[in-house]
Amino acid sequence: MFAPSMSQSTDLDLVNVTKQFGAHAAVNDVTFSVARGEFFSILGPSGCGKTTLMRMIAGFENPTSGDIRIRDKSMIGVPANRRPVNMVFQSLALFPMMSVGENVAYGLTCRGVGRAEADERAARMLERVGLKGFGERRVTALSGGQRQRVAIARCLVLEPTLVLLDEPLGALDLKLREHMKIELKQLQGTFNTTFAYITHDQSEALVMSDRIAVMNQGRFEQVGSPRELYHNPMTPFVASFVGETNRWAGEGVSSGSDAASIRLASGTVVQGTGATSPKSALGFVRPEAIALAQSAESLGALPNRFEGRVSAVLFDGANSSLLVETSGFDQPVRAVLPQAGPLAGIEVGAPIHVGWTADAMKVFAA
Repeated sequence: MFAPSMSQSTDLDLVNVTKQFGAHAAVNDVTFSVARGEFFSILGPSGCGKTTLMRMIAGFENPTSGDIRIRDKSMIGVPANRRPVNMVFQSLALFPMMSVGENVAYGLTCRGVGRAEADERAARMLERVGLKGFGERRVTALSGGQRQRVAIARCLVLEPTLVLLDEPLGALDLKLREHMKIELKQLQGTFNTTFAYITHDQSEALVMSDRIAVMNQGRFEQVGSPRELYHNPMTPFVASFVGETNRWAGEGVSSGSDAASIRLASGTVVQGTGATSPKSALGFVRPEAIALAQSAESLGALPNRFEGRVSAVLFDGANSSLLVETSGFDQPVRAVLPQAGPLAGIEVGAPIHVGWTADAMKVFAA
């Protein structure tokens, strides 16, 4: 479930890796593989174990049990400086007393590469990351995005099998972070180097990754493509953590191979797909799956149709949304607001009808 297809070569394989700190398992029996040239992200909240996992891959921590293999060679007992791995930290860890070129060439000179060759290779790498002619500049004179590219160049110039990235965009402002998501993905594709990226920011993971592992309490909840995780979550945690969603809890009143219904505390019944428990169930619906209309008839034959009133209009450019207070629901229904059409100018207090298909609501046993 967590591995590439058998036809793919892998650069990284973890087999039953566990890391104990006393009685606490920070990483609990994790197994996965990363294909050669893949952009693989580990996504999860603070404290879920993703940084500990990354540190074990890098060689800064030893697993309590299990095996870590890079290009089919076990890394157990191999020190960090002997692994074919480089790491980009959130702080970037550039040397402020050195020039840009000296920063990029530093790892080469540490490996005994002659000064002239190291400088030449560093200059070529800077050109490849879009920083031609920047070699003599001080890193303190660069923008945040330029420093990010220097950190990447310093890693890639050593031609590592695997690049580890520990939330490297976390210190950037929002606009630069959005820009760097695209740049990082393009750089990774240009070099065809395997990237393993950890983040708590689901937008970063969804935009850049070929596959994502969602981590929670030391374990992987689900591994898949961004589209798979978003549209077909396998657990309630993945459904709630990845992307915006409406979440409702209630009593599972029916179930079948592909049908399920939930009775909310108010007695309202909503229909979805999945498995339910006779005692309790959770239902999740994405805001963009909610249909909006000015009359019930306009919603056609949708099995879930409810009348409500707009309680808030959340304008955010292309991502604006409505909150709709609806009888029978203990919290507002969140829906995407079209930027054109009859509802574009809707105001707080206006009556409105909401609806969604059974397929749009994923139901899980609570």
